[in-house]
Amino acid sequence: MKKIYFIGGGQMVEAIIRAVIHNNIFENKQINVFDINHSRLNYLAETYGIDVVFNEKSGFRDADLIIIGVRPQDDIKTISGLIDQYADQNATIISIVAGVTLKKLESYLDNKFALVRVIPNTLTDTGFGYSAATLNNLADKNKINSFLNGFGKVEYIEESLLDIFTGYGVAGPNYIYYFIESLADAGVLAGLPRDLSWKIALENTSGAVEMLKITGKHPRQLLDINNSPGGVGINALFELNKSDFAAGLQNSVLTAVKRTSQLGGETK
Repeated sequence: MKKIYFIGGGQMVEAIIRAVIHNNIFENKQINVFDINHSRLNYLAETYGIDVVFNEKSGFRDADLIIIGVRPQDDIKTISGLIDQYADQNATIISIVAGVTLKKLESYLDNKFALVRVIPNTLTDTGFGYSAATLNNLADKNKINSFLNGFGKVEYIEESLLDIFTGYGVAGPNYIYYFIESLADAGVLAGLPRDLSWKIALENTSGAVEMLKITGKHPRQLLDINNSPGGVGINALFELNKSDFAAGLQNSVLTAVKRTSQLGGETK
């Protein structure tokens, strides 16, 4: 029976655990977690029925997948040293640490492990959202595919695109949440009750996405259909164009991508 060992038990790791158990990718007793916060470990054990360890060295026993799930600012070099010393060489090491390159990880692990960098999506409970993955030459997609698809979808991409994917794809729901919040506030500002404004904002957002998928049209084509000459829609769009909404959104993505690259440079 395959076992999976998470080094780090933060929010992203919890979201992955919750999804892979719910989707029957792993049974709870196949999952082992270490975290320096013992109260966090107790919470994970009680909530999900998984195994936890209070000594990180003991978690490597029989682990087929080892997930590095700590922050970029944490001591990745020391963690890699523990993997090098205690992990089975047939195990696949998966890092979900933003900004830390395969080359850096390989240097810590003496180039002897199958190694995968994964940028996980944050929509794990929905079945939506893309994670991105890149592999070294020892790694096998077949050994990780079911795991990665257990909390959404996966795209295998070049490592040079991972930082961009992080700032655009993984941070993507943040932009959508912010837009929906602002749209609902606009309805309230115009005079709608909060609950009605919220309901309409959610319905219009999901409906607009479905229209794009069903029709295969570019957003501008659907805008043209909705905007009659001198009508309500085109006047509303005129104001939105004056607000630099598009530039603000694009600058947000570029800033997120830049910060992802900075995190890699701050790695210990």
